[in-house]
Order: sequence, then structure tokens, then C-alpha cells
Amino acid sequence: MTTLDIMLLALALSIDAFAVSLSAAATGKARDPRATFRLSFHFGLFQFMMPVLGWTAGLALAPVIAAFDHWVAFFLLGVIGVRMIHGSFAAAKPEETGDPSRGLTLMALAVGTSIDALAVGLSLALLGTDIWWPSIVIGLVTGVVCLIAIRLGRRMNATLGKRAEFVGGLILVFIALRILLSHTLLVSAL
Repeated sequence: MTTLDIMLLALALSIDAFAVSLSAAATGKARDPRATFRLSFHFGLFQFMMPVLGWTAGLALAPVIAAFDHWVAFFLLGVIGVRMIHGSFAAAKPEETGDPSRGLTLMALAVGTSIDALAVGLSLALLGTDIWWPSIVIGLVTGVVCLIAIRLGRRMNATLGKRAEFVGGLILVFIALRILLSHTLLVSAL
């Protein structure tokens, strides 16, 4: 793989994390520098780790992982998206302003947005490509893309308010459905 190929792959893999980061900032739930760091760091870290895990698993586990990876991503992103949509209709209460950069929500988002990177790692193993350089680039690009998304999202927060939470939830549900449909349509085509 060329460096250009790796960069394009990294950008493609970072799209889901970009959407989640943009949504988190636009809804005002990722407000401070620590939340920005946590989101960018964890999304970048998981995007780095998943290809390594996929590559390590190699050919032996590919059929097992491929059988359910789309369901895991669909469930994690779908549940969080539906919660965001529901929250956009609820009256804002100070105690309900959750922070997606903490706890189980952060872990679910990080895993859900990086499932595709696991499959990329499996693919790179099939191609006989070394995993370290692509994984480093994928992780760094994702971290930077998330920083940009959060910055853009904060600017959108002032004008969009609760609508941003609704749109962010729709984006997550759309990503979840896209993952599920792309895998099920691909399997049915085979």
C-alpha cells in the first residue's frame, strides 16, 4: 500500500468518528478541553487498535467476526442514536446533559465507530501488508479529524441547539443502518 492509499483509507475510516464528534460538540455535550481530548484520543486509539486486532486475528477468525461485527456496530450506534433523538424532544434538565466523552457511552461510541477498522485489519492480513504504519496513520488521522469535527460542532451549537442533537441522533442511526445494510446486502449478493 502506498502512503496515499493509507491516507485515503484513514480518512474513510474516520468518517463515523467525525460524525459522532461533530454531533457531540454541536449538542453542547462535549464542552471543555478535557471532553475534546477524551473523544479525540479514544476514537484515535480505537481506530489504531482495531486494525491491529483484526490483523492479528488473521484468516482463522475472519468468518466468525464477519458473521456478527455489523450487528455489534448496528446495536451500539443505533441505541445511542435513538437515545439522542429521544433526548432532543425532552425538555432540557441540567442533570440530563450527559457527556458522551465519559464512561460506557464513550466506550460504546469508540467501539461502534471502529468496527470497520477491524475488518480493514483482516483485509490487510490477507494482503500480507505490515500493520503498524497503516494503524498509526489511521489512529492519528482519526484523532485530528475528531478535533476538527468538535471545533466545527461547537460553532454549530449556537445556531442549532436541540436540533443538533436530533440531527446527530439521525446521523448515528443512519451510520448504524448503513453498516447493517452494507453487510447484509453484501452477504445476500454472495
